[in-house]
This record gives sequence, C-alpha cells and structure tokens, in this order.
Amino acid sequence: MINQQISFLTAADALKTVERQTSPIGLTRKENSAEHSWQVILAATVLAPHSAEPIDLLRVIKMLSIHDLPEIECGDVFHYAKDQDPDLPARELDATKRILSHLPIDQAQEFLALWQEFEARETPEAKFAHAVDRLMAFIMNQNNQGGTWVEHQLTAAQVLDKNSHVAEGSSAIFELIQQIVANAARKGWLSE
Repeated sequence: MINQQISFLTAADALKTVERQTSPIGLTRKENSAEHSWQVILAATVLAPHSAEPIDLLRVIKMLSIHDLPEIECGDVFHYAKDQDPDLPARELDATKRILSHLPIDQAQEFLALWQEFEARETPEAKFAHAVDRLMAFIMNQNNQGGTWVEHQLTAAQVLDKNSHVAEGSSAIFELIQQIVANAARKGWLSE
C-alpha cells in the first residue's frame, strides 16, 4: 500500500512543472500549480471563519490539495477561456482518474469523489473551496498591477460575472472581490 501511495506522490510532483497564468506577487515569472495549491490550502485555513455555511475544514483542505491534479496532463486553462473548450471537463476527469490510479483503490475512490464534489460545487465545502481558489487570482492581480486582467484585456463586468459563484461559498470573500474589481477599474487595470 505505501508503495502505491509513494507512486502517487511521485506522479503528483509533476504539478510543480505546470505553469499557471498568474505571477507570484512582485515577480515576473508565472507561478506553478503546486505553489497555487499550497496557497489556496493556506487561504482556506485562514479564511474558514468566513464560509457562508459551516464546513468540514479537513474536507476542504483535501479537496484543494487535489483540485488541480488534472493540470498535470491538461495544463492550466485560463479561467475566462474554459467555456471555449467543451471537451475540457471530460479530459480533466480522465486525467484525474489516471493520476489517482497510482493510489490504493479506496484512497483513489475517496479522492476522486472529493475532486468531483469540488467540480460540482454543490456542497458547502466545495462552494467555500471554490471561493478561496478564485480569491487567489484576485490577490495576485491586485498586487501585480492588474496581472492577467491587463494581459487579456478583461472588463470589470466579465470578471464579476465569471466569479459571481464565489458569493455562494463566502459573502465576505465576494464582497472583497467586488472591492478589488472596483479598485482595479479605477486604476485602469480592468475596463468598465
């Protein structure tokens, strides 16, 4: 059993090689998906009191620790372009199954169920996990003079519309996002 778990951890190490859209604060290089995963786990731990509903924090942490595993095979698809790839959900599911297949069957099934729960965004844990996952891009862009918003010439309306679901996980986080967007629009990082 431990050999299978080590095999999975070895395969998951590839998450460090996946370049994301955003840059770490103050740096020109792009962050990798492993850095992002660590940061959203930290954010969930710190911001848990702001969840819209009571949550099982360990369940949220487990979800966030694996939520980006399919990026090992599928890459990081820009949040605002995901709708342009109708095959993405199926490809990500297949990739997740392949990566989790390194684990003993009971762990693989548990983690796959958690990944699917995250993707479905129906439970309080999944809604909150999505809220903190989305927040990180806002923090990065706010501290990098607009970051990917400027690079992709996004509008304030696009950003708010694509992230309105955050309110389901945390009204406090969504209010913060609205403030960040308003500030970014004032600074010209997002067009009105």
